[in-house]
Amino acid sequence: MDCNVAENINILAKFLGTRDIDALNQEELFKRYGIHQVDVMVLFGGSIVEGGDVLASGIKNFVAKKYIIVGGAGHTTDTLRQVVHLEYPDIETTDLSEAEIFQKYIKHVYGCKADYLETKSTNCGNNITYLLDLLEENNIPFKSIILCQDASMQRRMAAGLKKYVKDDVTIINYATYCASVISCGEELCYTENIHGMWTIERYVNLLMGEIPRLSDDANGYGPNGKNYIAHVDIPENVKIAFEELKMAFGSETREANPLYASKVIKK
Repeated sequence: MDCNVAENINILAKFLGTRDIDALNQEELFKRYGIHQVDVMVLFGGSIVEGGDVLASGIKNFVAKKYIIVGGAGHTTDTLRQVVHLEYPDIETTDLSEAEIFQKYIKHVYGCKADYLETKSTNCGNNITYLLDLLEENNIPFKSIILCQDASMQRRMAAGLKKYVKDDVTIINYATYCASVISCGEELCYTENIHGMWTIERYVNLLMGEIPRLSDDANGYGPNGKNYIAHVDIPENVKIAFEELKMAFGSETREANPLYASKVIKK
């Protein structure tokens, strides 16, 4: 496999899977933002199992006043159900939402739990609107929030929230993993083990599916397109990496699944 392919995948991954702090603890929050705790920390269910490990570490390190897991059933749900039940047979995952699976997982493995679950959302757009509904219904004001999503979708999740909140809200990104790939002969390999990680094929597919979505043009999700998210600047090196990957993989980008589309445009 061409080394340039691995390098281009890592360029996309670094751009999409953003982390605004180096570690999920109070020291890092204070160093970067001058606070020891955010008002809310959210894990979105589109993540791999590592997301549960990240949420549990946030809870153990008291990084937030309230902890929420958001996720109904979407394109990643069946994979999460299978992976968690296979690794932890005591956790029954059949027909559970992503939020319920992660709640069971962190209770079983870490003995902790989130304060609230949102179980109706089916995509990144209503992940955000239903989260905001939940916060409003439970009278949870927030001026600072940590968002944790699968690294492939982290930047889009933040842009989705940014569309709805005022500029005085501090949005802190903490992607649930940082993956790097290298060329191993004719194949691509991860440089380290990540809990519940996607197959390489699925991972590349997820990454490549994000660039068209983030593009602020007629076909993208930005204000000049479907208007699902706030404007995102895509750096030139990321655009070049994406175009080169398209030449290597064809137009191997994940299409939005109409099964999980929002039925009602909220707010």
